[in-house]
Amino acid sequence: MINKLHKAAYDVLMTADPREKSRLASELYAEAQTGFERDDETITPIEPVPDPGRPAKPELVRPRDLAQRNLHSQEGRIVLAHALAHIEFNAINIALDAVYRFRGQPDNFYVDWLRVAAEEGTHFVLLEDYLNDHGAAYGDYPAHNGLWEMVRRTDDDLMIRMALVPRVFEARGLDVTPGMQRKLAAVGDRRLVSILDVIYREEIGHVEIGTRWFRYVCQQRGLPPRETFRDLFANT
Repeated sequence: MINKLHKAAYDVLMTADPREKSRLASELYAEAQTGFERDDETITPIEPVPDPGRPAKPELVRPRDLAQRNLHSQEGRIVLAHALAHIEFNAINIALDAVYRFRGQPDNFYVDWLRVAAEEGTHFVLLEDYLNDHGAAYGDYPAHNGLWEMVRRTDDDLMIRMALVPRVFEARGLDVTPGMQRKLAAVGDRRLVSILDVIYREEIGHVEIGTRWFRYVCQQRGLPPRETFRDLFANT
């Protein structure tokens, strides 16, 4: 059982080592299923998180400064795996931040997002194992910080966070994955295709979780989900 849920999520959020963060997220999810006690803002204040715990590398650059990926070469596939690992690392942090930041939600909200954090950690480990087995490591290539910057812009509104992060950014990842897999299969990289199978299957569940809680918040506020999402999307 977790004694102070929000502090526990924050502590994992601020863990810098990606593999340790992944391990702790998995443990936290397992513990949450046995029960947890919430800690209010007098115990664990809600603060902005300009940067979650992260390693010194990768260097964060502008998206336009990133190299193009040629999937016909092993180097290009390593660069792709690194970019995907960076997305998954950010996704662990995003899920943990939701648990830390948004207080007063139903118990299932926190269990759902700890599940997401744990699964994103598994995805990260799968991708870093791929990198390691090809003589590379997470941090070897630059990356961008656009996803976390979007998270920061939605700190003050759970509805907007649920609308834009899982339902837009993660859903876009689902859209491009099958095409990416076809290209990887064509060059014979069955391992990376298999890793993407795992990620694709579990990310569908993550989008569903985002959708469920977006609709819940809309219901609490008396807002029509479809029209509200359309308006939010138009203004991103």
